[in-house]
Amino acid sequence: MKEALDPLTGPTITPSAQVSIVVIAFNDAGHVCDAVRSALAQGPPGETVTEVIAVNDASTDGTGAALDALAHGEPRLRVIHRDTNSGGCGTPRNDGLRAATGRFVMFLDSDDVLPPGAARALLAAAGEHDAPVVAGACVRRELPAHRDVPWQPGLYRETAVHSSPDAAPHLVRDTLCVNKLYERAFLDKHAITFPEGRFTYEDFVFTARVLAAAPRMVTIPDRVYIWHVRRSAARQSISLDRNDVANWQARIAAHRASVQIFLDAGHKALAHAAGTKFLDHDLRMYVRELHTRGADYRAEWWRLTRGYLAGFDEADLRAARAPARWLARVVLASPAPRDLERLTQLAARPGRLLPPYAEAGGRAVWSADLPEVVLDAMGTKPMHRLPVTIDAEPSPDGPGVLRLRVHDLYGRLAASGPESIDIELRRRRDDRRGPVHTAALTPAPAVGGSQACWTAEVVLDLAALAERGGGHSADPEPWDLMAQVSCADGAGFRAALRALGPGLRRQVLPSRRHAVLLVQPYATTGGALSLRVASGLRSVWRIAARRLRG
Repeated sequence: MKEALDPLTGPTITPSAQVSIVVIAFNDAGHVCDAVRSALAQGPPGETVTEVIAVNDASTDGTGAALDALAHGEPRLRVIHRDTNSGGCGTPRNDGLRAATGRFVMFLDSDDVLPPGAARALLAAAGEHDAPVVAGACVRRELPAHRDVPWQPGLYRETAVHSSPDAAPHLVRDTLCVNKLYERAFLDKHAITFPEGRFTYEDFVFTARVLAAAPRMVTIPDRVYIWHVRRSAARQSISLDRNDVANWQARIAAHRASVQIFLDAGHKALAHAAGTKFLDHDLRMYVRELHTRGADYRAEWWRLTRGYLAGFDEADLRAARAPARWLARVVLASPAPRDLERLTQLAARPGRLLPPYAEAGGRAVWSADLPEVVLDAMGTKPMHRLPVTIDAEPSPDGPGVLRLRVHDLYGRLAASGPESIDIELRRRRDDRRGPVHTAALTPAPAVGGSQACWTAEVVLDLAALAERGGGHSADPEPWDLMAQVSCADGAGFRAALRALGPGLRRQVLPSRRHAVLLVQPYATTGGALSLRVASGLRSVWRIAARRLRG
């Protein structure tokens, strides 16, 4: 590193050109040039980035030609063309790693981009803290809405220096390889590479190998990677292509390999943390989607999961958050798929535990026929951590009318005395807050179990949503709903709403300002209530025409 003196800010670190960025691509001619340009734009030539190595994994769609054209006149861009497709991401990354000449290396996928200053921020942290590995914040950008969702935000709230991953086992939760800077000498010393060939979730194994080598590691809050999520793309990325149970099988294999790497290196704390992460993140994500799969998928998924969880220690289960360990215990206790709606709702974020609620021997249990699945810690969890269920039924007759039902949970709510409920709407693409609707809660007869319930009714200001949403796009604006319940004893909690009833359908409503509003209450994959809102005759016509073409 070179140090320059700024008369205004004092000493600053000026990184020299010593970073190699490896970009891998397969049949992605439409995006790869944007990725490469974002890598080349990490500072003026001669600063920070010494080279960008693009590895074309035997593409057949023009990706190679696009890279060659981009390389003309750009001496920092080197293109490697593979003769045969590797079937995965590990081999082309290894090709790029072997060809790299910079002191440090970064990885970039062809459908993602690096934000300006990413490499410089990582390199500066590496020099300041003398660390061979530096990790920065990543966001998942949902396209085309451009909604940014932080990835593992708890790890990147502030700069932190870790003498070794053993001192911070939670680092295993970030399995990405692309939001990090690695010193090549460190990787070479420990022979750290990616799994070769058709190995799905190769970054799990690579990251485990890095952490097992116990580097001094720095995490910084700077945004260093933008992970593009295109759910409507014809060819899904590996992380989104979960329709085949083989994807889940590959994820289990990658996780098992990662845990074994930690154990072989004597890092029991990291192995334990990896097991907990699997329950809290991987298991919940796939359970949340299980109800959308066919019977054959469910049966095989259940068999695979039950077999893998059988090898988990009790300590791993207890360390996971309550919803995750309850999910795991149900899978372990039942030989076949069961209670999929309850499991889906519990796997949601935040989780909801649907009635009926059973007790056995004075303990809260999953159901009367599975008394061994104890819902531990139910009586000691703080109110805001309880998986309370709030049903929301849009009225099919009254536009914007929501009928709400708050279910008690083993007497915990009744003891606090629920008094009122706020329904808050947030625009999904930017988390912008919309109108808040408040209603009093009234005790009501129990439904579906022996626990008490409270009801309320609110009328949503749909016109205000159209105004705040910009309303004239051919794509309706999604809005998410959250509830805040306040109790007489000062306690309270937030929860998503469970979507129910015949009112979950598209409605065309008159509007003084826009002529018409198109409103569709719907259930998300996790069962939560959301709204799509569009306004104006032109917008409604475009949506109708698109449906007819489909």
